[in-house]
Amino acid sequence: MPIRQLSETMINQIAAGEVIERPASVVKELVENALDAGAARVEIVTAGGGLNLIRVTDDGLGIPEKELALAIARHCTSKLADNIHDIRSLGFRGEALPSIGSVARLSIRSRTASGDSAAEISIEGGRVSAVKPAAANRGTTVEVRDLFFATPARLKFMKGERAESSATSDVVKRIAIAFPAVRFTLAGSDRSTLELPATDDSPEGRLRRIAQVMGADFPDNAIAIDAEREGVRLTGHVSIPSFTRANALQQYAYVNGRPVRDRLIAGAIRGAFADVLPRDRYAVTVLFLTLDPAIVDVNVHPAKADVRFRDPGLVRGLIVGAVREALANAGIRAATTGAAGMMAAFRPGAASYAHPGPANGHRSYEAAYRASGFAGFDPARSPQRPLDMGFEDTGLANGGFGEDDQAAFDAGPLHSADTRAGLSEAAETLLGTALGAARAQVHENYIVAQTRDSLVIVDQHAAHERLVYEALKNALHSRAVPSQMLLLPEIVDLPEEDAERLALHSETLARFGLGIERFGPGAVAVRETPSMLGETDVQQLVRDLADEIADNDTVETLKERLDRIAATMACHGSVRSGRLLKPEEMNALLRQMEATPGSGTCNHGRPTYIELKLTDIERLFGRR
Repeated sequence: MPIRQLSETMINQIAAGEVIERPASVVKELVENALDAGAARVEIVTAGGGLNLIRVTDDGLGIPEKELALAIARHCTSKLADNIHDIRSLGFRGEALPSIGSVARLSIRSRTASGDSAAEISIEGGRVSAVKPAAANRGTTVEVRDLFFATPARLKFMKGERAESSATSDVVKRIAIAFPAVRFTLAGSDRSTLELPATDDSPEGRLRRIAQVMGADFPDNAIAIDAEREGVRLTGHVSIPSFTRANALQQYAYVNGRPVRDRLIAGAIRGAFADVLPRDRYAVTVLFLTLDPAIVDVNVHPAKADVRFRDPGLVRGLIVGAVREALANAGIRAATTGAAGMMAAFRPGAASYAHPGPANGHRSYEAAYRASGFAGFDPARSPQRPLDMGFEDTGLANGGFGEDDQAAFDAGPLHSADTRAGLSEAAETLLGTALGAARAQVHENYIVAQTRDSLVIVDQHAAHERLVYEALKNALHSRAVPSQMLLLPEIVDLPEEDAERLALHSETLARFGLGIERFGPGAVAVRETPSMLGETDVQQLVRDLADEIADNDTVETLKERLDRIAATMACHGSVRSGRLLKPEEMNALLRQMEATPGSGTCNHGRPTYIELKLTDIERLFGRR
């Protein structure tokens, strides 16, 4: 077949395969166009998961009538000057509208602020109609019908309406977080309406928008981030370690206001939370990177979801350092969701009240205990038996107290008034601390403490495990890690560029106990390994380090391995469950927790304590 020039329609359909992957891609491109036009209100309507209809209406600047034909021509844009390295808008490639028009039925109706009327243009499967007059308010309405009708093979790869609608909602939410001053509405016959009222661009307004998208629980369980290094600024919020999700869908990242799904940023977030979260849980994050457009490349892929940084090590180090510092400075905090789960567990169910009693209308205590789940209750062994078990001759038979019992009841606790006053004065200062004063130990594992306005329950083993781990980690990284000399150097064959990267980081690796040196052009010789690792697969360790340096220009892999060993040592060297603690020991543990960063979770990511506010307790008893 001879070489020939492809038709414009064929070119656009090929481009559409990269730009328009599914209905959510169409919504993303059209909403970004609306925001670039200065819209303060964006309304999206869909039907059939977006395959039947997508309509995006905005109140932006609008498109002049004479430019409508250019708007649907390939590589025509108003957002890019002569410098491809200075991109300050969401869109810039000039591919979205012609790509959509090549695979669907597209119409654009627009009116500028100075225009007397609106104008409309349509394109159906690549065939463009003439511009004609129309009636519309200021702004632009883009309507897409029968998506992929011109490329029916693409329809076979679409998921169900529910899945496509969910993807569209996620796209709108991601964009909305970056533009809190814009009002977004997403509606249609195939979905419940999503309304995100406009707030403002202040930090408080941005947090209110985040709460609209991520739920009202997030602000109460979030830590603010604000850091800068070498002209790169990082702001946003991250969740406390005890507030997590089962997947990474609620990790939002933005580069100069652009929503991105970048592997480097995701890896940095994972690294920052590495020793405070379990492997199957994910932090909730909203992070904004602001930097010079010249040092970040957003033109990596037509979908513009990937970016490349000129200095990836700087960006990764900034994210990891800022998040870890914020977690350390936040003090000890428990997730509010823990109290909600505790409330649900305490809340009495209806089953015990509905249990049928004897025929005479009275319930025996045995039946009540069994209905409550105490199947092992034995009336014969009970030290206190109800009226039908032998209390007929006591004062309780009359439903009241005897004289001696009443006097003891009126006297209150066993301590004298002077003793009680002394105890209160001694504990008064502790009640004002974050974890309060220890009051009791339950089941030889849980410390019950009291603050001025809450009840705190601490898992003593999990808490002490975190304290020991942090002490081991500080000792580990405050000086060079002890190493063990290999009897025979291990030679690891690598690509020449990987060997060069490892040689450049040899001093850092030596601090962690790994001694390496170049061994010819394509190999390194390993002479020492960290003694903590014991017998380890040196070949695999070195290759993993080389891969990480190639991706992120860091050697975190070795550090993380040593930290995992320290975590295991801490687990086995901590206060065990079942050990009785004295009041002084319990209070000392609480004070250490308050002074230790990250002590809200153990090494495995489980919470070390749960706090229940006094107002919640009163609500359980019907006092509120």
